[in-house]
Amino acid sequence: MSNETLSPNDSEVLSFRLGKEEYAIGILKVQEIRGYEAVTAIANAPDFIKGVINLRGIIVPIVDMRIRFNVGNVTYDQFTVVIILNIDTRVIGIVVDSVSDVVALASGQIKPAPEMGTALDTNYLQGLATLDERMLILLDIDKVVNDEVLGLGMNLRQAA
Repeated sequence: MSNETLSPNDSEVLSFRLGKEEYAIGILKVQEIRGYEAVTAIANAPDFIKGVINLRGIIVPIVDMRIRFNVGNVTYDQFTVVIILNIDTRVIGIVVDSVSDVVALASGQIKPAPEMGTALDTNYLQGLATLDERMLILLDIDKVVNDEVLGLGMNLRQAA
């Protein structure tokens, strides 16, 4: 990460790994990072919803991003983490292989996601960023974990 001052068009992202690829989400969505722990399964939930945890009195749905994106083998080890996110009025956890670091991206480093036609849904991609030899896939996490995709109703929303 450079020591340059960020301009208003720059952003900070949290990078993480899923399989062999590196992804990133806006740091302002991240509440905390936790080690993976056992979850309480919910009957009839989609495969990628591992279950829920009780986080200081808030019931938090846990989404395994490896299953959601069909990336790599799903194994849980000492590097597996849950990123707790604040999305709108909800708190949601996502399971990832590992967290890399917080990266400051200048607007010039971010390129639009390529059009893939109808074979691949790229609505959740904000773009691609290159950092030296690394390429980050920037996710619009709001679209990845929205109610329609997750099938979550009002019962899992955080109480105001």
